[in-house]
Amino acid sequence: MARVPCDIKDLSLPPGSELLRYDGGVLSVPGNPVVAVIRGDGIGPEVIGSAVRVIDEAVRVAYGGSRRIHWLELVAGRGAFEICGTPLPEVTVEAIRLVRAALKGPLETPVGGGYRSANVLLRQLLDLYANIRPVKWYGQPTPYMYPGKVDLVVFRENTEDLYAGIEWAFDSVEAEDFRRFLRERFGVRLAADTGVGVKPISRSATQRLARLALSWAIRRGRRRVTIAHKGTVMKFTEGAFARWVYEIALNEFRDSIVLEREIESMEGVVPEGKVLVNDRLADNLLQQLILRPWDYDVIVCPNVLGDLVSEVAAAVVGGVGIAPGINMGDGIAVAEPAHGSAPKHAGRNIANPTASILAGALLLRELLGWHEAADVIEKAVGEAISRGFVTYDLARYTGDATPLGTREYTERLVEIMRVTG
Repeated sequence: MARVPCDIKDLSLPPGSELLRYDGGVLSVPGNPVVAVIRGDGIGPEVIGSAVRVIDEAVRVAYGGSRRIHWLELVAGRGAFEICGTPLPEVTVEAIRLVRAALKGPLETPVGGGYRSANVLLRQLLDLYANIRPVKWYGQPTPYMYPGKVDLVVFRENTEDLYAGIEWAFDSVEAEDFRRFLRERFGVRLAADTGVGVKPISRSATQRLARLALSWAIRRGRRRVTIAHKGTVMKFTEGAFARWVYEIALNEFRDSIVLEREIESMEGVVPEGKVLVNDRLADNLLQQLILRPWDYDVIVCPNVLGDLVSEVAAAVVGGVGIAPGINMGDGIAVAEPAHGSAPKHAGRNIANPTASILAGALLLRELLGWHEAADVIEKAVGEAISRGFVTYDLARYTGDATPLGTREYTERLVEIMRVTG
């Protein structure tokens, strides 16, 4: 791995690269952009290494050498803590803010203590307010009976909710002060051994996510946008989330959408060219994602629920080993696999790099607009799976596939891209 900077003064851009430019709401993408890469912890260096290899080859195949990505090595997570003394060096944040595009591996976060999640902090500091996770079947083996009917995208609010990290341990001074405040000001009594967390959900953050999700769905010709929430219980957070998404749909996209209640008089038929907007309670939606996932197309969720929804949906088509995600703000994005660092598998050449590879395809498509290169990657993944080229996590669902190692699977993808384009 190239030497990574821990201090902003040590940052230098790759020779021959150019920066993405964002001005007046428009992102300008040169043919030789610099893209940050954070290899991450655990299996991260292996799967991100594979992704970089595949992305470089896809760009070469798609554009014949007229375009090229220049990679800028950065660190975050446990590896950064060991190298730089902090899980999220300031130089990493500032470098991504400068180059506007990054591919990130999974980062290790201590459970129940230690330092705060660098994943969450990075999203907040860069205002990456939308976490977009497509769930699609590429032919991979799965215990589910109808995976071919699954093709949905989860838009998850990325900066608020319980993941904002506003919480205090039960025995802390802050928790005691908060419990006292609730008791004296509102008459709410909590047990003395109660840890406290705050669940903020704002109208402004909700509606910018709704705006992005609805415009994306309309632009991509999607048929339905479903708002997921538990507003029957959390009326002023998740209930408000649903109301605020509806506000944007009705106030800004009225000519392109129709509400579910409006088609009741139309025998349930959505008018041609309209996107249906509806909502579902979280418990019902999570069940339906297993029983009838084809009823869902684009799902808009608060932060915590969005995490759960995307994980359940990914399980239906084979698991998180093939689940990519991209964290987007205005003219800036960090793509990543949806899975964790899986330290027990690190260095064993068995990890499935597909989620990281497809995350790279998301970065190419959703931020850079390099659809041709993204198509090359997705086509190669589907072709590899159809030939039985899979890693151990997918091979266990079929009796006739010999699992490939991480490196061997990556080389199969590169060979397929070179032959089929």
